[in-house]
Amino acid sequence: MASERVTLTVSDPEGEREIALSSPNRLVWPAPSAGAGGITKAELAEYAQLVATPFLNANGHRPVSLERFRDGIEGESFFSKNPPKGTPDFVDAVTVTYNSGRRHPQIVFNRPSAIVWAVQMNTIVFHPWASLADDPDNPVELRIDLDPQPGTDFADAVVAAHGLREVLREGGLEPFIKTSGNRGLHVFCPIVPEHEFLDVRHAVIAAGRELERRMPDRVTMSWWKEERGQRIFVDFNQANRDRTMAGAYSPRSLPGATVSTPVAWDELDDVDPKGFTVRSIPERLAEVGDPWADLQAAPGRIDTLLEWWQRDVDNGLGELSFPPEFPKMPGEPPRVQPSKKVAENWDSNGDRVD
Repeated sequence: MASERVTLTVSDPEGEREIALSSPNRLVWPAPSAGAGGITKAELAEYAQLVATPFLNANGHRPVSLERFRDGIEGESFFSKNPPKGTPDFVDAVTVTYNSGRRHPQIVFNRPSAIVWAVQMNTIVFHPWASLADDPDNPVELRIDLDPQPGTDFADAVVAAHGLREVLREGGLEPFIKTSGNRGLHVFCPIVPEHEFLDVRHAVIAAGRELERRMPDRVTMSWWKEERGQRIFVDFNQANRDRTMAGAYSPRSLPGATVSTPVAWDELDDVDPKGFTVRSIPERLAEVGDPWADLQAAPGRIDTLLEWWQRDVDNGLGELSFPPEFPKMPGEPPRVQPSKKVAENWDSNGDRVD
C-alpha cells in the first residue's frame, strides 16, 4: 500500500515551490515527552518554514551535515554529508576537503524549500560548518562549546559563558550565544575568513586556557574525561574542520523537541533551555525577533588570540589532543588515557615507541 503523502507549497526567493511530504502523520517526537499528541513530520515541516529566515541567516550558504531518523527520535539515526541520490536541483552542494584529505560534495541550504526537503528526508538535527560554501577552508565563525560535566548543570555553563564573554572581548571579538538544545551553551564569534581551521582552533585553545586560568574551579580544558572533574568542559575540538554542532534553530533529537536557540546576553541568566521547543520558537521569534540577526555584521579578527596562543607555546604549553578519527597531528600529546600512560612507551612527539 502506498504511503500517505501531502504536497506543501513553500515560498522561495525565486517563487513558490511544491514539496511532496511522505508520512506526514508519522510521530517524530512521540507523546508525552513532546506534549499532547506528540509532534508529527508535518508539524516539523511547518516549523522549518516558519523559522526559515533566521535558520538560513545562521546556517545557510555553507556545508551542512544532516542527522536523519527514519522512525523518529526513538529510532536509529545516521548522518548524511553527501547529497543522496535523487537530491533535487534546488538543494545546492559544494565540494569540501575532509581531514583525511578526501574531497566530496556536501549539502548547502540556500532557500526554504531545501530545508523542507531535508525534513522530508527525515532530518531532525542540522549540523552546519563554520565556513561558507564559497570559501569552505576558512571559517567565518570561532565556535566554543561549553559542555557541562557530571555534577554540573546549565546554570554552571551560564557562569562560564559570562566569563568567556569577557575573555573573548579582551581578545578583540564580539561573542554571540545560544543554547545547545540540551544542557550546554554554544558561543560563536563572527570572524574575518582569513585563517584556516587549525589556526582558529588554536585561537579557541588560547581563549579557553585564559578562561581556565581565571576560573580553575569552574572550567577545564582537559580532553580526557577522567581529568575534568565537576567543571564545565571548554570543547576546543569543535573548532576543527568537519566537526560540527547543532545549528541555530535546529531541533534536537531529545524528548521535549528542544531547539538550539540564540539568546541575548541580558536574558541568559533567566533562560530555561527546556522551554525552547519546536512549538515555542515561532512565537518567540514573533515576540522578540532573532538575537542573531546581525551575527555577521561586524566580523572580528583572531590576531590577539593567536598572540596568546604563541605566548602559551613559548611558555611550554603546546598542542592539545585531537579527536580520535583525526590523523595524528604535529606536536599532539599521546593518544592514551593519562591513567594508562606509561611514559617510556612514548617519544617527545607523542608517538608510540614500539
